[in-house]
Amino acid sequence: MTETDPVLRALAHPLRLRMMTLMWPGPLSAAELARELEVSHALASQHLRQLRDAGLVEMAEERVRRGGRERRYAAVRGRPLSAQREGAVLLAETLAHTLRERIARRDPEGDGVTSDAELWVDPQVWEDARRALVEATDALHAAARPPRTEGTMPVGLSLMAFPLRRPGAAD
Repeated sequence: MTETDPVLRALAHPLRLRMMTLMWPGPLSAAELARELEVSHALASQHLRQLRDAGLVEMAEERVRRGGRERRYAAVRGRPLSAQREGAVLLAETLAHTLRERIARRDPEGDGVTSDAELWVDPQVWEDARRALVEATDALHAAARPPRTEGTMPVGLSLMAFPLRRPGAAD
C-alpha cells in the first residue's frame, strides 16, 4: 500500500479545507480563523499546524498585539494535488462533507449552477473544458477577498472533474 500524499491527508479534513479557503485571499491568525469558523482557538491552532507541516500555509507576518505576538498565515499558492487514488478518495469525502455543510448555508434567493455528468467526449473537448474550469476557478480565487469584506458576498464552490477509466479496464 502506498503512503497517502501528506498534502492530501492535510486537506482531507473539512475544517482544514475551509481554513485554506479563508486564507486564500490573505493571511489570518489562528484567533481570526477560530472566530470565523466558530471553533476554539486551540482547535484552530492545531489544524493550522497540520496545514503548515504539510507546506500548505506559511507564516506571512508576525505582529505585536495586546502584549503578545500574533502570527498570521497565508495559503501557499500553486501546490498541485497528487493523483493518488487513496488521496483522491479522501479529498472527495471531504468535498462531499463540505458541500453538505455549505448547502445548509445556501442563499435560497441566489442563482447557482449545479451539474453532474458522466459523459463520453472527444479528448480535445475534455481538455478544452478542463482548461475552462481551471480558468474559472483561478478567476474566482484571484478575486477572493478576506471574509466579510465590505461589498463582497460569500460563495461556495466544490469541483472535482476527471477522466474515467474505460469499462473493463484493469484496476
